[in-house]
Amino acid sequence: MEKVSVLAITKNGINIGEKLKELFPNWDIFVPSKLSNENKSITWYSEPTSDKIIELFKNSNALICLFSLGAVIRLIAPYLKDKKTDPAVIVIDDKTNFVISVLSGHIGGANELTQEISEKLTALPVITTAADVNKTIAVDLVGREFGWKIDDETTVTKISAHMVNAEPIGVFQQTGNKKWYKKLPKNVIIYNSLEELKKSNSKAHLIISDTIIDNGLAQESVIYRPQSLVIGIGLHWDTTKDTIKDGIEHCLEKFNLSSKCIAKLVSIKKPEDVQGLIDLGKEMQIPVEYVNREELAEIITPNPSSTVKAFEGTASVSEAAAIKVSNGELIVEKQKFPPNLTIAIARRIEWNEDY
Repeated sequence: MEKVSVLAITKNGINIGEKLKELFPNWDIFVPSKLSNENKSITWYSEPTSDKIIELFKNSNALICLFSLGAVIRLIAPYLKDKKTDPAVIVIDDKTNFVISVLSGHIGGANELTQEISEKLTALPVITTAADVNKTIAVDLVGREFGWKIDDETTVTKISAHMVNAEPIGVFQQTGNKKWYKKLPKNVIIYNSLEELKKSNSKAHLIISDTIIDNGLAQESVIYRPQSLVIGIGLHWDTTKDTIKDGIEHCLEKFNLSSKCIAKLVSIKKPEDVQGLIDLGKEMQIPVEYVNREELAEIITPNPSSTVKAFEGTASVSEAAAIKVSNGELIVEKQKFPPNLTIAIARRIEWNEDY
């Protein structure tokens, strides 16, 4: 975790803070200056603790408080926003009997950090989130380690309730890393197609896919979007950002694919990079990759072009680039947008490896 702050306000708390600093050297320890023992690894502050805790709450990825749970809740309560933005908050009692996950257990990582600290301190972890207590799937964490995005956060709470109540849950996985689970709970069944999933007796669904799911099914599902699509682009040196963007959007809509699943934009390596493609990558926050013409010429594609070969030195750019970089299957053959753009889309096959 990038920035972890530890706040102590008692002498025992200082001892615990010093121990945590030994175990986790990158963590920052904060203690009121009136308790100073001149330890230079501790930041001794002079402002009121009620002010300091808010500063740390707003500027930390995790806040560990070495004093009572009730006091912590009263101090941070007015500043809570939501589980997507609030930091992880953990409380450790003055005798290190308990390490308590207080806030942002799943998304913020408090539960995982609580387990790690409790093991180091030989303390008892206190975790109360239902998925963890019932040892089932934390719906809001599925695929997080692989960078998957949840399509619609509003369905998470409802589907989580079905999960922790051990009601039948159906899973359909079209793409993405298959290692998102080790052992599925008995109430969770994998189906080989969306049609099978729809016909099942499932109360709710987990769908891992790069295709658009119809609204009726989507409302009873959490849909995860792996970065599975590689967009191959053939273009001229002066093809504009808007032209490329319009072409990509047209293809995604036509072939029922989600823009949240785009992993890369790829094209042929030219003497000078095309500014329109550079600008679009920055706007969409998607990496752009270039492939040498010699490598593209080795790729077998369904729609080679003698005209393209005459100009580029390879019979295919968009299809070949998509296939080459994805190391997967072409799911959208070359789409032409005269006079200066072609687009093809490939799906990565990533069942057993990270992207």
